[in-house]
Amino acid sequence: MDFPERFANLPAYAFPRLRALLDHHAPGGDPVHMTIGEPKHAFPQWVTDVIVENASGFNNYPPNDGSSALLEALSDWIKRRYGVTKDPASEIMALNGTREGLYNAAMALCPEQKKGRKPTILIPNPFYQVYMVASLSVGAEPVFVPATAQNGYLPDYASLPEEQLNRCAVAYVCSPANPQGAVASREYWADLIRLAEKYDFRIFADECYSEIYRDTPPVGALTVAQELGADPERVLLFNSLSKRSNLPGLRSGLVATGPENMRRIRQLRAYSGAPLPAPLQAAAAKVWADEAHVIENRALYQEKYQIADEVFAGLDGYYSPAAGFFLWLPVKDGEAAALKLWQETGVRVLPGAYLAQGAKGQNPGEAYIRVALVAPAAETREALTTLRRTLYT
Repeated sequence: MDFPERFANLPAYAFPRLRALLDHHAPGGDPVHMTIGEPKHAFPQWVTDVIVENASGFNNYPPNDGSSALLEALSDWIKRRYGVTKDPASEIMALNGTREGLYNAAMALCPEQKKGRKPTILIPNPFYQVYMVASLSVGAEPVFVPATAQNGYLPDYASLPEEQLNRCAVAYVCSPANPQGAVASREYWADLIRLAEKYDFRIFADECYSEIYRDTPPVGALTVAQELGADPERVLLFNSLSKRSNLPGLRSGLVATGPENMRRIRQLRAYSGAPLPAPLQAAAAKVWADEAHVIENRALYQEKYQIADEVFAGLDGYYSPAAGFFLWLPVKDGEAAALKLWQETGVRVLPGAYLAQGAKGQNPGEAYIRVALVAPAAETREALTTLRRTLYT
């Protein structure tokens, strides 16, 4: 039986690799999980009530693109958050989490050829793994662009050779960045949008960490595109309730873009989509409309930023994240550090190399570990203190 070759060289996904590295070793203490970006703060208590009140909706097929109430709530949130008006009927679609959208938008929008040649898709390195798989699925050439301390942990796409930019169809950008927590400035977005206009490619702006920040809300790609008067088809915004509202299991995401992009995305989703059940759409509409719980949630992360800064004060190479909920900590070898930490303390972190692609024998994540600040503050302080004592003394 034959299988497609385009997926033959995929590395194992990060978390199976982590289990293979750690699970045949006993932990050196009670396990403390700081690997996955799965929020552990409480979500609003009333969410369950809304689902129960609308439970009869489980008896019906849900609206494929999102209910009118949910689409209106998404449009209102985009207007409040980014100052951009998007028509709920033609420029927004509800997603079953952003991963689905980040994958299927490439399927719907990436051409088979660009100027008669195989298209490229630009990917920050390290990166969210779906970017690479989407590229391979559409037969594009993934181009991994380092996002390192030297360039502020954001990819410098303008530095690429003209040949790769001429073939570019899509550029993925994650801001705030996963795993580093760097935030794209207004100038960064403006330069990238101008580059996209020059070489005629689309920007997939993955902004799912946008509501977790220290003090200043990260500027959004849609905001800057509007300020520049860019073609509304140039930028696609992706966001979700997973991080913003501690509801990764609700699977409520969004994509917003120009009407022609959206027509093509919706057309594909009519055949292949997996929409949110109607009771969950009803709950999601209420959650997108509420900001009080988001403010409370952000304050909890701001407390943990302070804890991290205190614990790692004076550590050479420590990068204090501007947003998101990960630490990207420098070590000599990420796998060795993760194994040592697990065997000696029970604290479980992710080797940075598992989030990056090696190029020319170098992996920009191999000398890092990613640490998720999702546990309560006291537990986070204890685990980070243990981590610093174990790896840096």
